[in-house]
Amino acid sequence: MQHAFTPNVLFGLNPMWVSTILLVCVYAAIIWDKINRAIIALLGIAAMIFSGLLTQEEAMRGVDVNTIGLLTGMMILVSISRRSGMFQFVAIWAAQIAKAKPAGILLLLSIATAVLSALLDNVTTVLLVVPVTLHICEELGVPPYPFLFAEVLASNIGGTATLIGDPPNILIGSLAGLSFNAFVVHLTPVIIVVMAAQALTTHLVWGRQLRSTPEHQARVMAMRAIEAIEDWALLKQSAAVISAVILGFIFARQLRQEPATIAMAGAAVLMLLDNWRHHSEKQAENVHRTFTDVEWITIFFFVGLFVVVHGVEVGGLLQMLAGKLVEATGGDMARTGYVILWASAILSAIVDNIPFVATMIPLIKSMAPAFGGEAAIEPLWWCLSLGACLGGNGTLIGASANLTVAGLAERSGVPFKFSTYTFYAFPMMLMSVAISHVYVWLRYF
Repeated sequence: MQHAFTPNVLFGLNPMWVSTILLVCVYAAIIWDKINRAIIALLGIAAMIFSGLLTQEEAMRGVDVNTIGLLTGMMILVSISRRSGMFQFVAIWAAQIAKAKPAGILLLLSIATAVLSALLDNVTTVLLVVPVTLHICEELGVPPYPFLFAEVLASNIGGTATLIGDPPNILIGSLAGLSFNAFVVHLTPVIIVVMAAQALTTHLVWGRQLRSTPEHQARVMAMRAIEAIEDWALLKQSAAVISAVILGFIFARQLRQEPATIAMAGAAVLMLLDNWRHHSEKQAENVHRTFTDVEWITIFFFVGLFVVVHGVEVGGLLQMLAGKLVEATGGDMARTGYVILWASAILSAIVDNIPFVATMIPLIKSMAPAFGGEAAIEPLWWCLSLGACLGGNGTLIGASANLTVAGLAERSGVPFKFSTYTFYAFPMMLMSVAISHVYVWLRYF
């Protein structure tokens, strides 16, 4: 911790025990999934403050504004650019490039999902790709489940490659001070290998068996991708601004700007361009529509989570666990990295990877003195990212994108059961983590 703060817990109770109990209660409620997780996180804030673990001022110190700003900015960018039809165009174009052959479409939609997830974020990507996928499958007369399953895994794999692709990476990058370029250099190489292995596995399991009639294929080939573009002016504006934002992420250190500032600036510019042609009354309606599209549930969940984890840090639990982990691994960096990689993968499959990573970040930070400083523990951040992001593929509750796809599928009458998904996904997740294990061994240890 950068400053001293002494909790004043009610009735003189032990801060570590109180903070741990509150954390377990928050996690249990999230897993129970009967109450919206944003409500749970906000109740967690209230419990941390009213118990005396944190003051309001100290609670706000735990909120990482950079992460909140980055998420909000990217959500605004995607909300506006989606109206142009650019994402639907990409999906139809990919289907036609594959000559409407189900196996080829399965491959190309997976790749498109992975690439978009790296450039945007995985939840946003699946929200854009899934409706188009359901439409294409209906036209082809093929079961949509294999396509949706492949897109879930591809979204989490592709999202692992960059700072902005997956919420856990946003957390790690922001709180550990890692740049957009660092994620690309350290994670993209292994993600390309993992994605190739995943695409091959999906083809062997489902792709070879998918069949469609010539009539259905002709119907897809007759679709005009260009007609998906609803607003050409907005398309050009969106492409220009999103490209500028991504360049801003790449050169953030040279610009001496944080990712949140770049994302929010891009969002403001695109909102200006989108509303320039409208009168003031129409502008108000348009801006309100854009802000409505922001996933405020996710935003407030992050805020609550930051405060809850900060309370646990103040209580002293994380410092104690860090010491135990270093002691258990004998102070060996490689062994510690492997433990973090595999533990993150397994645990992220059981609980949502966002709260798990939020808990792990200060834990790993507190190991720095034992390993020679913050620069020395950088490989541990890559182990955490690979484990948490890829581990999120293991079960339906492992990552937000999984539940998003399941909800969209079931709303369209496509069963997406926990047991069926886990039966196929968990072994594939273990394969991707094994590949990552070999990668970190060869590159860092």
